Amino acid sequence: MSTDTVAAGRGAAGAGKSPGMAILITGLASFMAGLDNLVVVTALPTIREKLGGSLEELEWTINAYTLSFAVLMMFGAALGDRFGRRRMFIAGLAVFAGASAAAALAPGINELIAARAVQGAGAAVVMPLSLTLLTSAVPAAKRGAALGIYGALNGLAIAGGPLIGGVVVQHVSWQWIFWINVPVALVLAPLAWRRLAESRGPNNHLDLPGTVLVSLGILGLVFGLIRANGHGGWTDPQVLGSLAGGAVLLFLFVQWERRTSAPMLPMSMFRNRAFSAVNAGGLLMSAGMYGVVFLITQFMQTIQLMSPTEAGVRMLAWTAMPLLVAPVAGILSDKLGGRPVVVFGLSLMAAAFAYWALIMTPDASYALQLPGYILGGVGIACFFAPLLNLTMSSVAVAEQGIASGSTSATRELGAALGVAALASVFTHNGGYASGQDFVDGFVPALWVGSAALVLAAIVMSFAKRPASLGEQPVVAADSPELTPETVGPAR
Repeated sequence: MSTDTVAAGRGAAGAGKSPGMAILITGLASFMAGLDNLVVVTALPTIREKLGGSLEELEWTINAYTLSFAVLMMFGAALGDRFGRRRMFIAGLAVFAGASAAAALAPGINELIAARAVQGAGAAVVMPLSLTLLTSAVPAAKRGAALGIYGALNGLAIAGGPLIGGVVVQHVSWQWIFWINVPVALVLAPLAWRRLAESRGPNNHLDLPGTVLVSLGILGLVFGLIRANGHGGWTDPQVLGSLAGGAVLLFLFVQWERRTSAPMLPMSMFRNRAFSAVNAGGLLMSAGMYGVVFLITQFMQTIQLMSPTEAGVRMLAWTAMPLLVAPVAGILSDKLGGRPVVVFGLSLMAAAFAYWALIMTPDASYALQLPGYILGGVGIACFFAPLLNLTMSSVAVAEQGIASGSTSATRELGAALGVAALASVFTHNGGYASGQDFVDGFVPALWVGSAALVLAAIVMSFAKRPASLGEQPVVAADSPELTPETVGPAR
């Protein structure tokens, strides 16, 4: 066993002396990274006005971030395992802050898209390492509550993005949805250096071939979906070639991961039914939710002529729900288990989108739309509050870094696929020519989003962790050395 690994284990144990500070640092960092998924959506009409851009380019302002976030997240976790989680966490904050400044200064839509891609790369390092740093810093007896707070902050960031973006865009400027990240990152970086203990993981190898294969494969799929919205549609050779090439590269990625001695994502982990269900359910949830949010904010501003602030305020019935419901959801998950609470949350989100599909018209009043916002907000809170504890308790401690990167990556991938897929459904059935034209495209997209969430609920109903793993994180996390030798083989 290396000296670095021993020191890492002891540092992780020592970090538990200040769990409150660990929750604050990692929670704020993950909140910031999660917020930038959707903070841009209420700014899209303003960005289109100031910088120009087609629907395809507007999609890329979101998907450039979520794609790089998704495909590099497991690589980010591996960087932390090899070079030190605290060190790489701080490096990720620096990249995120620099890219945020570049996005704010972007003179055109293409420069903004490029900055968003780099921003996502920084977030891909911050997000998985924030979770592993938090897990090692908090005593096992308090880990469920800490992860519940962390999960609630993630849910709040996703739900609150449109509101924060709308207020900032209307009352300051669209650039400040990016500038605001810079001082937060500059405060968190020195705090992390001083108050978080350094740690490393057992996987100290970097899987560069795997990273390239999965990155290009996912890019091919999403690029094909977005290009299908125009440029000849689904029969266009470039669209078909991109989709086919992406599928082939992902197949090669799976084959490589099965054969390499140091995989970034061991395929054997998917034999764990709980781990597989959490990943598949998270992907489907993000696909449905992000795709609908991308369209609903444009409906509010483009068709119902709301200002960015008005759109954000109207969404408070959705965005405020995690603050009110997440503590109750956490208590219920302690009593009933995480699985039924997560399934209930997904079912509520599916019901919200189905309700909107049934009542949506160009002049539908806010009062008529309100039940959908409330159901969606309660659903988000019930999904995120118990999810992280469900994820981390489904695998052995030695696999938690990979598990956190994988589940976060699949949700980000779902977001990119969802925006692309639902935008494609929208453009196939409607458009921006009139209010009714928009609704004609929006309603079928809502049904697709609802169906994705129903399927997610069905998949998550299988997310029952193996009994043999149930106590493993609690026992091993208190030991001085978090290595495969102390944890034992995954079961």
